[in-house]
Amino acid sequence: MEDLNALADEHLTTARSSPHGRSAHRLLHEEPLRQTVIALTSGSALEAHNAPAAASVQVLRGRVRLTAASGDVELGAAELHPIPQERHGLLALEDAVVLLTTVNE
Repeated sequence: MEDLNALADEHLTTARSSPHGRSAHRLLHEEPLRQTVIALTSGSALEAHNAPAAASVQVLRGRVRLTAASGDVELGAAELHPIPQERHGLLALEDAVVLLTTVNE
């Protein structure tokens, strides 16, 4: 069993020392389900990319903006939001850690 708070602390520390301002750890990879903890420093981003079959993002720490053509959504700690079925990105509005859950076909 993984401790999400400990992983958030660890990967936020790693992201802060990374030249790209991010760090990730795959928690679960049991096809088709995947869960990944992603830490981003303020201003860091995951550039626009294609959506998997189904996905959600849950903010564990900080604030992020989920960007998509259908509209941007700002999320804070403890908020969960589905990822739209279109190209999307993620921008850290402050140091943040999210839990990304995806289902791939």
